[in-house]
Amino acid sequence: MSISNVPRTATADDAPDISRTLALAFDDDPMMRWFFPEDASREAALGRYFTTLFTRQYVHHGVCERTGAAAAFWVAPEAQAKAVPDAETIQELRNILGDRAGLFRDAVETAARHTPQEPHWSLALIGADPAAQGQGHGSRLLRSGLAKADAAGQPVYLESSKASNLPVYEHFGFTVREEFALPGDGAPTLWGMWRDPRDSPGLRDPRD
Repeated sequence: MSISNVPRTATADDAPDISRTLALAFDDDPMMRWFFPEDASREAALGRYFTTLFTRQYVHHGVCERTGAAAAFWVAPEAQAKAVPDAETIQELRNILGDRAGLFRDAVETAARHTPQEPHWSLALIGADPAAQGQGHGSRLLRSGLAKADAAGQPVYLESSKASNLPVYEHFGFTVREEFALPGDGAPTLWGMWRDPRDSPGLRDPRD
């Protein structure tokens, strides 16, 4: 049975499906593996992590979309200040991360110092269930969000810790703006990527 790859707005009721999808999507992500190094508990911890971010932060202040097997969270320029986690959200994340909470804090602070200061849309995260790879879920969500940024005449910024994803983003018009390492032993590298707005996206679907 095929799973719809048509983007639609995500609501709080979608939290269980979205957190499950993102937990699967980010299982091999270098930064998530650094935050959650235990294989046996990673999927459950990632599910809690993404549930917290989605229900307490992005569903209220972001542009959240999903398909049947993927999800993407975007933040428009005017919502950037509001999309910062409040004290209660930070405490929930600390509880989930346990003894890795300090690494998470340092990573967030480091990334914030590298975030462009000019107004822009942020692609906070995007992920698809690996079982649905090649079915267009990720590309459809990318095209949908980029169309909104283009309509507003705004550039887009994202950070990736997975080198194999860089060509996909480059296919959509992103270029590497900066490469930097997070603090701590064994910390992953992050690539900050930037895309200027386009009058007409006119983009082909890339590899999923």
